[in-house]
Amino acid sequence: MIQDRLATLVETRANRPAAIAEAAALRLRPDSLLGEHGKLMVIAADHPARGALSAGNRPMAMADRLDLLDRLCTALARPGVNGVLGTPDILEDLLLLGALDGKVVIGSMNRGGLAGSAFEMDDRFTGYDAARIQAMRFEGGKTLTRIDYADPASVDTLEATARAVNDLARRDLLAMVEPFISHRVDGLVRNILTADATVKAAAIAAALGSTSAYTWLKLPVVDDMERVMAATTLPVVILGGEVDSDQEAVFARWRKALACPTARGLAVGRSLLYPPDDDVVSAVDAAVGLL
Repeated sequence: MIQDRLATLVETRANRPAAIAEAAALRLRPDSLLGEHGKLMVIAADHPARGALSAGNRPMAMADRLDLLDRLCTALARPGVNGVLGTPDILEDLLLLGALDGKVVIGSMNRGGLAGSAFEMDDRFTGYDAARIQAMRFEGGKTLTRIDYADPASVDTLEATARAVNDLARRDLLAMVEPFISHRVDGLVRNILTADATVKAAAIAAALGSTSAYTWLKLPVVDDMERVMAATTLPVVILGGEVDSDQEAVFARWRKALACPTARGLAVGRSLLYPPDDDVVSAVDAAVGLL
């Protein structure tokens, strides 16, 4: 059990921080971004770094780091799961736990737009940069790119994302861009989850940087998904979104989106790590079955 590893994990961090780089150097890298099913199946876990700890009706679900790591290790051990997305603190824990061998590892780059803050749209790059992703021998980086036409801070995020795409491409590393058209409702940032808004977000994101050769998009499932997926020729992974009590309906929406030609996999976090029945194994296996 992972509980038995807690003392060792803390001891290593306190007394042998170089062990993280050593583990990264020894990690077995995957042969391809795609698994044996021909898709990319990523477990996402970069929410805590923005202070977004809720999952479904549990407002502090992701607050217990040991529990989160346990769920991540369980998910990553399931057949067909070939990738993980996270911030440095989480990915380094997983490295020390030996959970990243053979996995596509994607570092989360901008987490500065803290959930619910006045500066949420000023989403600065406070996590990984391309140089560190390369040094850790990871496969790529991910950016969250929210665009609010009424907020001047959005242009800074666009510019920073373009730089990140360039820096990753210069190193032949995957750049996974997650774009949204967003606006504020009663002071809170809300993503506009319509087909028109998602098409527009995809079109903007696909053109960021001086090359799109290494860019993949991470898009939400919305109504009229066929039209959304037709907006780009870039590879697309479907994001999971919030935990939904009707999991079968969620899987049905994912299945429909995955049938589109540009769909190349799933990148799901809370929906699989904190499913309504708390059965991580069944939720992950069901998602893999869609591929």
